[in-house]
Amino acid sequence: SKKERLNIDEKRKRLTEIFHETKDFFLLKDLEKIAPKSKGIVEKSVKEVLESLVADNIVNSEKIGTSIYYWSFPGQSFNSKKRKLEQLDTEVASIKQRKIELEKSIIEIKQGREDS
Repeated sequence: SKKERLNIDEKRKRLTEIFHETKDFFLLKDLEKIAPKSKGIVEKSVKEVLESLVADNIVNSEKIGTSIYYWSFPGQSFNSKKRKLEQLDTEVASIKQRKIELEKSIIEIKQGREDS
């Protein structure tokens, strides 16, 4: 049977599920053994997917001695998304304010041209 090819988003979702379902921490080599069997993620893509999850603060990592441990808990993903939403809301408010200022400038420039 032909194996289904997973896109990066599906791999990220499935790898995150391993952490959230087990509520445990892992070494990369452990995840490279677990992910293919339990989630259908090919071993050689586990590291890349894991690094992208760490970069997005969905998975934590900590070097202890010579080993790097990885973990993520269910509420953490929610909190990370909530912080991102708050950041985007702030950006939207800032952009809306800038738009208002630019529209005022345009009106002032047009009025200045009409006066001359």
